[in-house]
Amino acid sequence: MRADPPPAQRPVAPSLTALFGREVRGVPLTHTDGKTGARLERVTVDGQAYVVKYLHPAEDWVMRATGDVGLRAVAVWRDGWLDRLPPVIDHGVVGAAWDDRRDGRGAVLVMCDVAEHLVPEGDGQIPAVQHHRFLAHMAQLHASFWGCRATTGLLPLATRLTLFGPHLGETERARGGSDVVPTRLVPEGWSRLAQREPRAAEVVRALLDDPTPLVTALQATPQTLVHGDWKAGNLGSHLDGRTILLDWAVPGIAPGCSDLAWYVCLNRARLPETKEATLERYRHALEHHGIDTDPWWDRQCTWSLLGTFLQFGWEKALGDDAELAWWVTHALDGARRLPCTR
Repeated sequence: MRADPPPAQRPVAPSLTALFGREVRGVPLTHTDGKTGARLERVTVDGQAYVVKYLHPAEDWVMRATGDVGLRAVAVWRDGWLDRLPPVIDHGVVGAAWDDRRDGRGAVLVMCDVAEHLVPEGDGQIPAVQHHRFLAHMAQLHASFWGCRATTGLLPLATRLTLFGPHLGETERARGGSDVVPTRLVPEGWSRLAQREPRAAEVVRALLDDPTPLVTALQATPQTLVHGDWKAGNLGSHLDGRTILLDWAVPGIAPGCSDLAWYVCLNRARLPETKEATLERYRHALEHHGIDTDPWWDRQCTWSLLGTFLQFGWEKALGDDAELAWWVTHALDGARRLPCTR
């Protein structure tokens, strides 16, 4: 278990030119797994390839939806969170700078180009050995920050749970946005959920309007630092076995099972074993690192699955019956077990 990280361990350069010590020109990356609108470029300096990610709320709907005016991805670099990750995790970030070409609200992150080591795009199954290692390293990350309560600059749990609510589409359309996920898929999915599973839609709508019962219940279980987006597009493996975990845009203090439930949800077509086996594998990995899971596991896992359905019930409603039924069953079970609801 680690203490909270000290502040201001890393400098943020005044500009990208100052960070590299020279003017650099990048090549846009268009074929990526990213869906938020953020710009990515590949640059080469002294024979070393880097990926530059431009951060600005005008271009990134997730930043807008989460109220990211403090640029969390920069904050976790600057404030030392990334320096304190266990050695089995490679975050990829090598520097950060303010974007002097914008209005003072933008920044850039510079990362090593690890494209050749990332999980391939598509729906191909993740190899079992790699999947097992991802879960083991997720557990090691969580165990390293077990009990941490420092939240300054990180994503609040309530915002995490309500990120993809119906308000997202309304807000993005009102500002003239055209990103397909918030303006079309999210509204369409919530509408479909109301038609296909009206009871689940009622539960979700109530908690999206007021997530307090779920937030209170989850915060009564152990907390840790979570990455927030353990999807295949952010994951890879070095030849030495270290896990590559990119895109620290939504880190926060939350239940470790929230990372696990997100992993199970977004990678469902790529899992080499059942969801239930995946959940248990993570639990055993936590216990391997000395975490006693008996007092809290059932509650945190159940409520984290409910929380993930608040985030992605719309996406499941656009999919097949079996997948939707699995999530509805767990979401309704989680709602029944909330101490402040019937």
